[in-house]
Amino acid sequence: MAVLEMGPVGLKVKFLRTAEETAGELLEFEVSGRSRGFLAQGHVHPDQSEHLEMVEGAMRVVIDGRDHVIGPGESITVPAGSPHSQIPEGGGDGTVRITVRPAGNTQAFLERLAEMCASGQMTRSGFPKPLAGARLIRDFWQAGHASKPPLPVQLGLARVLLAPSHLMRPYVFVDEWEVAAPPEAVFDAIADARSYPEWWSPVYIDVESDGPPEIGKESRQHFKGRLPYELRTRSVISELDPPRVIAADVDGDLRGRGVWTLTPTDGGTHVRFDWRVHADRRLLRALTPVLRPLLRWNHNWAIARAMEGLEPYARRHAAVEATPVASGA
Repeated sequence: MAVLEMGPVGLKVKFLRTAEETAGELLEFEVSGRSRGFLAQGHVHPDQSEHLEMVEGAMRVVIDGRDHVIGPGESITVPAGSPHSQIPEGGGDGTVRITVRPAGNTQAFLERLAEMCASGQMTRSGFPKPLAGARLIRDFWQAGHASKPPLPVQLGLARVLLAPSHLMRPYVFVDEWEVAAPPEAVFDAIADARSYPEWWSPVYIDVESDGPPEIGKESRQHFKGRLPYELRTRSVISELDPPRVIAADVDGDLRGRGVWTLTPTDGGTHVRFDWRVHADRRLLRALTPVLRPLLRWNHNWAIARAMEGLEPYARRHAAVEATPVASGA
């Protein structure tokens, strides 16, 4: 049977009979260790009874304010909806066999808790970090929740904590314009990020690259907008189809993906830039929910500089390519 490691709360959980095996009638598992943190606090299972059978060690079970101490071979049942706590008694670790009826989603709750313990979402003292705790009560209050404060208050606090994550949706920008230059010249300018400080000024301050554009090649950008901060990103070319498409995956202060699509026209090239990113810098994450329109204005200003600089740059380079090279006698 699967064993879940939960170091921050001091426990290991071994499943004996799962909800799937009992058609949802019950879940049986053994808990070993010495509980601490939020698992040792008072809590309630709204719709499930919990039968506790001590295998090793001793435990003090407080049900509706009354103390009960059980040792090896002794057991007690906590009725559904009864506030209770389970506190290690004496020294050392213990083992208790727990049967929950009906099974509900307790197994999923325990698996989530193990995942939180493994991924750094718990404090050293065994309590969930705020956002992780908010998600836990939102998703698993039916399996169990703290005795205090009242459940509606807990759910309300969870909604407040999680609300910013809904506001932190990605930025999605789509910009299109016409460039009076051949697609090949426009493609070369966009594909080689090392040229950005030349034509996309003053937005791009510096760009370093591993070399000419190829799939998998990396470049590192240092740029700014009208707002008083500078950004640094790393881009890896993920799609290169001359002279039609250039795409790159981006991380750093911004994280996401940019796609340039070029379409030949009678007068030159139609340029479309799809830019979908999250702000990873702490200041930007904080500003995003309240200043999204201002940050969009900042993007629009930066794209206007691209529109100003790309065409003359591409036209100059197209002219150079078209100039015949004199041959010696």
